Amino acid sequence: MNKALFLDRDGVINIELNYLHKIEDFEFMDGIFSLCMHYQNLGYIIVVVTNQSGIAREYYSEHDFNVLTSWMTKEFEKYAVEIKKVYFCPHHPDISGECSCRKPNPGMLLEAAKEFDIDLKNSIIIGDKERDIEAGLNAGLSETYLFDEKSTCEESKATKIVSKLEDVYNVNTK
Repeated sequence: MNKALFLDRDGVINIELNYLHKIEDFEFMDGIFSLCMHYQNLGYIIVVVTNQSGIAREYYSEHDFNVLTSWMTKEFEKYAVEIKKVYFCPHHPDISGECSCRKPNPGMLLEAAKEFDIDLKNSIIIGDKERDIEAGLNAGLSETYLFDEKSTCEESKATKIVSKLEDVYNVNTK
């Protein structure tokens, strides 16, 4: 079985910008490439799990999302990082109704586990919202990290709250 590093997109891979859908507005977070290289070198596959309610809200299309995603994964390839797959939830409960994929539901993680034979218990998720952590816990992950760059969050169900992405792997190398 494979171990996975699950990453939320907005606020972890890139700087949070509401309803980001244009390449020219995309700005990578400091440390994201080295974080992914570190875990990939440890044998983890990299999987992105992202809520994209902007699609349900019709702020952008699924095509727009796919164009940006394709560009983003190519940028990772420049660092020899393979994003195995990007799972996204295009729903919003007030618009398209409830679904099993929108975090904090574990649908995207469970789908990835099935598709890539992932051992969820030995996998990791990094998110910038409590719903990311809850999705990981709901999927059976035992290691979860809440990325809070401004160190404003004092309480979380996460294994650890980190203010720099490097702090995630520094925890594991001590």
